[in-house]
Amino acid sequence: MIRSLAALALAFAPALTLSAADWPQFLGPNRDGSTPESVAPWAAPLKPLWKQPVGEAHSSPVVADGLVYAFYQPKGKNADALAAFDAKTGELKWEKSYDRAEFKPLFGNGPRGTPAVSNGKVFTYGGTGIAACWDAKTGALEWKVDTLKEFNAKNLFFGVSTSPLVVNDQVILLVGGKGAGVVALEAKTGKPAWKATDEAASYSSPVRAGKQLVFLTGGNLLGLSETGEKLWAVPFEGKVGDLIESSATPLVVGDLVIGSTVTGGAIGLKVTESGGKYATKQEWFSKPLTCYFSTPVAVGDYLYMVNGTVSFSNPTITLRCVELKTGKVAWEKKNVGKYHAAIVKCGPAGKETLLMLDDAGAVTLFEANPKEFKELAKSKACGNTWAHPALVDGRLYLRDEKELLCFELK
Repeated sequence: MIRSLAALALAFAPALTLSAADWPQFLGPNRDGSTPESVAPWAAPLKPLWKQPVGEAHSSPVVADGLVYAFYQPKGKNADALAAFDAKTGELKWEKSYDRAEFKPLFGNGPRGTPAVSNGKVFTYGGTGIAACWDAKTGALEWKVDTLKEFNAKNLFFGVSTSPLVVNDQVILLVGGKGAGVVALEAKTGKPAWKATDEAASYSSPVRAGKQLVFLTGGNLLGLSETGEKLWAVPFEGKVGDLIESSATPLVVGDLVIGSTVTGGAIGLKVTESGGKYATKQEWFSKPLTCYFSTPVAVGDYLYMVNGTVSFSNPTITLRCVELKTGKVAWEKKNVGKYHAAIVKCGPAGKETLLMLDDAGAVTLFEANPKEFKELAKSKACGNTWAHPALVDGRLYLRDEKELLCFELK
């Protein structure tokens, strides 16, 4: 009996323990850039309810149990810090940190991976490869592991950027070591639960689909079991010269896995299972659909994605609406930013809108309309940012190079 990824995904249950109004990990509750919360057009420019200073990072805010967490490099220190703020008032509840080696990559210092909150703990993965577990209420550091040292792996040019994924009391990480391309740490202790593959690391983050873990590594789209068994792999990479640049998180939609890189284009890959064996089939490929580190979102039969190329002289990105089953472009809107814009799908099925935060700090609300781009509202909200927004209970949480901000969208 052949089963598609869509059928397998029926067994999917959220990997994290969360309340009805949480954004506890990268890309939201389901790690697909979506929320059932509706967002109505705003009439006046957005003004923050509160804002708080934070250190350098591209890490995104996450929200759980009434707290907003920010992960960053404290000013003037070689350290990674985690801070918790009251989601309603912005009051700082605590800030904790650990020292680590100096690391000054291009395009900003501080961590790039986004924390994950699960079962009263916050899990982080810093730019120098340190994985850590913190108590969500007090900030007490419960364990930390230098994964690059522990698993004999090299750091990436821009630093470790994977956002941890919590599954079955394990923390799943891309590490890139020999025999430890992917590593699962015990959530309670930080000790290795399993390690698998010789895959090179990338800047991408894993997702869970049914009982599969799906990765965009340095060289492949890859499916593993929840215990690290290799199920399938398809060569797919994005490089600039000799540097791995694969950064966008895979998206699983029905029976398709969507992968994209900044130089490799985009692919629609069908994954099926029969008798415990997995097979893949390329449904489509499009070289122009190059995602850097913006992950596409799906609405019905269409993808909404931000495409661009590596350019230091005249960087620009294009918003596109693409047919999910064919990869054909339905429409495009050019010059929506320089390198990055994050998209969130908002609202219940059939009533979706799309919220986009570009890298200049402007928030745009537009229709999920496969016929044309139709803007509903737009406002400058923060400074330059590569972080993904979080939307919880009508409040939008953003961070830029200096501040964490909260806006009311009700």
